Amino acid sequence: MKVYLSVVIPAYNEENNIRTGALASVYEYLKNQKYPWEVLVVDDGSKDNTVNLAKSFVRKHEGFRVITEPHRGKGGTVIAGMLASEGGIVLFADMDQATPIDQIEKILPKFKSGYDIVIGSRVGREGAPLIRKVMAYGFSLLRNLVLRLPYKDTQCGFKAFKNDASHEIFKKMKIFSEKAGNRGASVTAGFDLEILYIARKLKLKVAEVPVVWHHKEGTKVNPIKDGWEGLRDLFKVRWNALLGKYNI
Repeated sequence: MKVYLSVVIPAYNEENNIRTGALASVYEYLKNQKYPWEVLVVDDGSKDNTVNLAKSFVRKHEGFRVITEPHRGKGGTVIAGMLASEGGIVLFADMDQATPIDQIEKILPKFKSGYDIVIGSRVGREGAPLIRKVMAYGFSLLRNLVLRLPYKDTQCGFKAFKNDASHEIFKKMKIFSEKAGNRGASVTAGFDLEILYIARKLKLKVAEVPVVWHHKEGTKVNPIKDGWEGLRDLFKVRWNALLGKYNI
């Protein structure tokens, strides 16, 4: 039976989240759905016990598989998973389940309305430090001005694509690609910006829907470092556009 939904979960040193039930919560939700699904845990060259724990989980739970990749950061890891997925709709979501998997219920109806991409938008950012909220507001103004991306939240790690739209976008990425990306545990903002900018150039229909989101202790986000990298990548995308690298 053809897979309807693929869920891609990038993993870099996620031993703690796996031990505390992150994958189990995804399974408990999906096992009750009537459509065929798969979950791809894509390891980004973790240095802890992530791979062994994920493989142990997979042996006991149908529908899950593990893909091991060399370490290159979240961008390249997500792309590898998206291109390996088999579902007609492909979602990438964070391991820590800051946005719970059940929020997919808000996403899927939009595809029936003709959208190619549906992105989650964090409501209120409950529990997030003030500095993250302030930086997010300033960044939203800049990305609208520089890249004409009019979304409230481009950085939520909960985005779904029609499979053909996913392949079309990820094969055209320049800053991030299946074989390139940032080192470390970075959640580089430029990755999401490049996705949405290419989607706009391709004239794909994008919907933004509010989703539940909870700040998680131990998050890999570093407001200063990631804010600087996001700003840098924002202008990289603009520069590539001026050079005609995204001409479709």
